[in-house]
Amino acid sequence: MSAAQRVGYTGAMAADPATRSIRVAHLYPDVMNVYGDRGNVIALRYRCEARGIGFELAEVNVGDPFDPAAFDLVLIGGGQDREQRRIAGDLVAKGPDIRAAIDRGMAALAVCGGFQLFASRYVDHDGGVIPGIGVFDAETRHPGPLADRCIGDVVLMTGLGEVVGFENHGGRTYLGPRQAPFGTVRRGFGNNGEDGGEGAIYRNAYGTYLHGSVLPKNPALADALILAALRHRYGREIELAPLADDAEQAAHQAAAHVAERRSRAAGSPHIAGNH
Repeated sequence: MSAAQRVGYTGAMAADPATRSIRVAHLYPDVMNVYGDRGNVIALRYRCEARGIGFELAEVNVGDPFDPAAFDLVLIGGGQDREQRRIAGDLVAKGPDIRAAIDRGMAALAVCGGFQLFASRYVDHDGGVIPGIGVFDAETRHPGPLADRCIGDVVLMTGLGEVVGFENHGGRTYLGPRQAPFGTVRRGFGNNGEDGGEGAIYRNAYGTYLHGSVLPKNPALADALILAALRHRYGREIELAPLADDAEQAAHQAAAHVAERRSRAAGSPHIAGNH
């Protein structure tokens, strides 16, 4: 592979990396931003700029015009039921264009409440239905106000390797028969605490319950999104140069260690004691 095909080199080897950039849309950051999900934007910007890749960010809120075809990556964070209802109508109106852009290769990361709204629908504890946009073939149902929440540190095995994070959700998500999960739970609850799956993946779109925020501690996932965004804009020949991830890997290992001590093993009805 030539230097001209590789993004992130420095000095004389660089093939004008400054001419390459990714266009990122952050959906509803004013309301869908619990547990530090904005940190995902910070991590992506850092990893792009460390490689000399431009990072063009647009924040899209309720009522704003939005053309997904003009972007390479879409992000949406988590929010409570009230915030989900507040944005649902606007998101549903944008949904067909978002789905079409994802089918054409646009990358996406949807976290917790955003994941639920990128699926088919969310049925709340009163039986009310909040519609989703159907990127993922999944439905979320809240088991009722007396049910325990799924809370704790999580370790997953995914196609990108081990992924760690923190979950806190009342709804239980169930995937359709042909919908692939993002990962398999080793520690924690995952989508519903029953079937061992966590999140969902479709093309370059990832849905997950993992906060933390998830990308700073999982550089492989961050880079998968950046690479998909670059290839969406510039073609399949693009590759990423590696970064020195000592700090990121240390944070990852620390989170995994905490989960091993404190979180339930997959399939276990019990949660490990806090010690």
